[in-house]
Parts: sequence; structure tokens; C-alpha cells
Amino acid sequence: MRGLYTLILYLLAPLVFLRLAWRGRANPAYRRRWGERLGLGPAFVDAPRIWLHAVSVGEVVAAAPLIRRLLEDYPAHRLLVTTTTPTGSDELRRRFGEAVEHVYLPFDWPGAVRRFLDRARPRLALVMETELWPNLFHGCRRRGIPLLLLNARLSARSARGYARLGPLTREVLGCVDGIAAREGADAERFVDLGAPPGRVAAVGNIKFDLEVPAEAVAEGARLRQRLGDGRPVWVAASTHSGEDEVVLAAHRRLRVAHPDALLVLVPRHPERFDAVADRCAEAGWPPPRRSRDAWPAAGDPVYLGDTMGELPRLFAAADCAFVGGSLVAVGGHNPLEPAALGLPVLTGPHWFNFAGVYPALMAAGGAREVADAGGLAAALGDWFDDAAARHDAGARARGVVEANRGTLERLLERIGRELGE
Repeated sequence: MRGLYTLILYLLAPLVFLRLAWRGRANPAYRRRWGERLGLGPAFVDAPRIWLHAVSVGEVVAAAPLIRRLLEDYPAHRLLVTTTTPTGSDELRRRFGEAVEHVYLPFDWPGAVRRFLDRARPRLALVMETELWPNLFHGCRRRGIPLLLLNARLSARSARGYARLGPLTREVLGCVDGIAAREGADAERFVDLGAPPGRVAAVGNIKFDLEVPAEAVAEGARLRQRLGDGRPVWVAASTHSGEDEVVLAAHRRLRVAHPDALLVLVPRHPERFDAVADRCAEAGWPPPRRSRDAWPAAGDPVYLGDTMGELPRLFAAADCAFVGGSLVAVGGHNPLEPAALGLPVLTGPHWFNFAGVYPALMAAGGAREVADAGGLAAALGDWFDDAAARHDAGARARGVVEANRGTLERLLERIGRELGE
């Protein structure tokens, strides 16, 4: 099965590079550093090394507390972090600079994997979420490199897809030395797919262990003064195509009762920044753009957050947050950052990527689900009409985050056992 999988990957190689080139039209970074994706590059420093893979921005943010602790707890080791996307690469460099080594993860071709592992020679491989790469995992197993899946989640839908691959899925899971699943249901699905039961444990969700830097909170307070202390401010974060129009329509309704309300609109992907600015202008609200160091005047309805890595600051400057990827069938994005800052959270109905988070937030009264522009405007209006209720909802959201911390320490304990330290 792995041979057939590899043959298919090689046959698709031209399409893989065409896709990178196509995405490079909007984000030129996709056209760079292709050698890393083939496992090429200069030799790494000869030193004991821990390797962690985090696909993109969300995984880098989730892994940030772990990365910080690995740097502190294992100073004799180099820490190599791979990503798949340029935005993930940018977020990693913004947070950690040269404190970590960084390259793109190689494509799952045997030659690329071999060249990467020859150069990196990690003592331990850590993979965030559920990234199952047959040739990469096989290469680790052949070289005796312990491999752990961290913060692993597996929805029923994904499990059905992996089950259709049968022997290949069992072979891949057999290469994994430990699976730290988020919840019991995730652990059970991994076992059902063929993971050895003794290697699987439900340890919780590391995303609850996020740390909002104090400087981001302080910068958020200064930013709020520039935006206007006395006006209602809400953030629509990580929006996708098809959501911006809904968000703008909701804001128009909100401003009937709150004419000074300000929307801070933050698209998920930088290649959409210009298009979203155009959508705002078409709505009659050409936005001041943060990337141009422009500031909204008292009457400006929209401020465009078209920079990367500043969401914590923007959340800290707001009264409440809508988290995107949820009014369209993307699956939602992480609501825990605004929740940790004490903001009540709104989401659309498509939050299946955070099925272990939103039910707890909603049950506590720290989050609400909305279906459309009308529902979004109504929920915002409720909170802006009643500051006490808004603050209470935000406190409840923060309480959920605090109550679920502790996964980081459990993961570090497991990593320590693999390293024998």
C-alpha cells in the first residue's frame, strides 16, 4: 500500500509544483524555498536535536508554550521546527526568531524524506495535531527515531476516511511511539484504526495552555485608546471568503442602534487583504489599514487588521470577538485566545474543528453561536446594550480556559520519558 501511495505522489508531482506556483501569485513566499520541500539545504549544526512539526499558524500558536518550555528544559538540544505554509513560517519567526531552527517540511517522497532526516538526525520527532505521512513516519521508524503525535484529534469523519485506507493507516500508526489525544473519543478512534492501545492516551488540549504575552495586553490597551475608549469595538478574526460580506452586513445593522461601533476586520490569509479592503469600500466604508499605519477617525466604521501576528493585540483592544471560518464550512478557528483575554466569543455554526472547545464555552455562557448577519448583529447588540452581561460572559469564557489548563505538563512528562531525562 505504501508503494502504491508513493507512486501516486510521484505522478502528482507536477501538480504539486503548479499549485505552489499558482498560490505564489497571491503570496510570493509560496514560490520560494522549494529546495527545503525536497529535503535539500545546508547541513544543520551537529548537536542533539528535537524536531517538532506544526503545519501552519494555528499549530504554531498552539505549540508556542511547548516550544518555549522545550527551549528552557533542554538547553543542550537544538530545536528544529518545521511548518508547511509561509504564514506558519512567518509566525514562528515572529515569535521565536533565531532561537529555533526552521525549514519547511519535505514532501512525503522517499528521497526528500531521506535527505531531510540525513541532515536533521533528530533524537525525537513531535508532530502537532494529526498529520499522518506514511513515508516520513516509516523513515523515522527505520532510523529508530521515537515519534509522538501531540494534541492529536480525529473526528468521526476523518476516521472514516482513514479507515478506507486500511492497511496503510495501520502501518502508519504502527510507526508512532505515542499518541497524546485531546479527548477519549479521539483516542478510541485511533485505536479503532489500528494504533496499539498501549501507545494511546487522552491527555487534554494544549490549546488551553496558551499564554497571551503581557506586552500584547499592554499594547492592546494603548491601541484601544487610539481606537476610542468610549465606543463599542468588536473584532471579526480569521475571516474567510464568503464571511466578510456577512460580517459587514451585521455591522451595518449593529450601527443602527450603536452608530459609533467599530469593526476590526482581520482576514485569515494575507493574500486576501486587498480583496477585503475592496469589499469594505464597496460597502461604502473604505477602511484605514493597519499595515499602512492608518488610524480610524471617530466616524470610521471599519478598521482593517491587514498585518500578521497581531491578533492578540487586537483582541486585547476589543469588547468582544467573532471567530471566523465558522459561517462557511471551514470548521472554525481557535476561540481560546479571545476567551483567555476575557472576551465573550461568537461563532457561526461550522465549528467542528473545535468540537472539544466550543461546547464548554457555550455551556458556561462564554460563547454563542449565530447563523447569519441578523443573528450576529443581534448577539453583538445584546452585549453592547448590557455591559454587565458582556463582562460576565467574558469572565465565564476566561474561566473555561483556566479550568482546562495542564496538558502542557503532561506532554512534557511524556517527552521526558522518550528522551530519558
